[in-house]
Amino acid sequence: MSTLSEVEPQEHTILIVDDTPANVGVLADYLEDQGFRVVVAQDGEEGLKRAEFVRPDLVLLDVMMPGIDGFETCRRLKAAEQTREIPVIFMTALTDTGSVVTGFGVGGVDYVTKPLQVEEVLVRVTTHLSLRNLHKQLTAQNLRLQQEVEDRQRAEEALRKVGEEQQSLIRKLQEAHDQLLQSEKMASIGQLAAGIAHEINNPVGFVSSNMGALQDYIQTLLDLIDRYDDVVAQVPEGQGVLHDLARMKQDADIEFLKSDIVALMAESKEGLKRVKDIVQALKDFSHVGESDWLEADLHHGLDSTLNIANNEIKYKARVVKEYGDLPKVTCLASQLNQVFMNLLVNAAHAIEGEGIITIRTGASDGWVWVSIRDNGAGISPENMNRIFEPFFTTKPIGSGTGLGLSLSYSIVKKHGGRIEVESEPGKGTCFTVHLPVHPETES
Repeated sequence: MSTLSEVEPQEHTILIVDDTPANVGVLADYLEDQGFRVVVAQDGEEGLKRAEFVRPDLVLLDVMMPGIDGFETCRRLKAAEQTREIPVIFMTALTDTGSVVTGFGVGGVDYVTKPLQVEEVLVRVTTHLSLRNLHKQLTAQNLRLQQEVEDRQRAEEALRKVGEEQQSLIRKLQEAHDQLLQSEKMASIGQLAAGIAHEINNPVGFVSSNMGALQDYIQTLLDLIDRYDDVVAQVPEGQGVLHDLARMKQDADIEFLKSDIVALMAESKEGLKRVKDIVQALKDFSHVGESDWLEADLHHGLDSTLNIANNEIKYKARVVKEYGDLPKVTCLASQLNQVFMNLLVNAAHAIEGEGIITIRTGASDGWVWVSIRDNGAGISPENMNRIFEPFFTTKPIGSGTGLGLSLSYSIVKKHGGRIEVESEPGKGTCFTVHLPVHPETES
């Protein structure tokens, strides 16, 4: 950085504005001898033009000149954007206080009195050039500092944004990871259900077959007993064997057995039918092996899901089905069954005591909808915006993962659909799933 005594003259241009050639000649020669570059003007107007063209480092300005005087010239220099920073030193014989004050008022930085002492002029010129150099350096340094501060602020803001984006990415990755785990768990449950269904199907099959044969055998025995009764009725009375047979028949309570065996067989066959229905529901619910988008009957999926979830629902609510006419929907049926399962189980859990779960369906304009309504506790307004967030749950700790609705939302979105929720605390909740019949993206 330059100090007051470290001005290099050859680097600076000085404009002298004076209408006295003798003064100008002496001063210009002296300053040029000191290594300065000197430009001369004879009046204020010429001085303004040269200042604008040359952009000198300093102006030595006479006060008393024809045309505009030095004060007005200085005033115009300071008014122009290109020349306002150039220091102006007045050269004047007016040393009264008023003139000095006027000179500083219009923007002058100093003054020298006439007749001029060139050594004094040199000292003042050198001093103000040094000051100007310091001012320029300080301004440049301030600009650099300001730029550095702005750059640092931009870098910090960019870093903050990167940090926020990374945190958001981490959250999304965690959500995707957890949803993938939940989806894999549901897929594993589906495979397990299909395996169990297959294993149960075999013994149920031969038990059902045996029950049919057993029913035939029992009917043969019952027919034999009836024929036995007919034969015994033809034996003359009074023989002891009749008394013994009658006593044995009474002890065996044959009449009760005949009626109860029929009822037991009917109940057993009904139980076997229910087992077969559950097994079929397990197979329908899991859709194991179906990884492609296929046309599916949503009513069939709802019914199979209801059979699977029956144990969760039957002690809490009565299910009312109000099915409309639905076309088959192109979908991943096992994933939609997971959505229905989550919504039905949540509806049952929302009911305290005994309630009603109403399932409605309908279709219009290439879309289908399935609504599941309960008359349970409902959802509070402050939780409505969070119910589809991963891990958010209002259930007691250990009673839920908070992933069911989040996974359901992702599945429905994957199908190009949406889930709408209406709820009123104390009156119940209704989830409505809207799905396109033919999604645009099937992947």
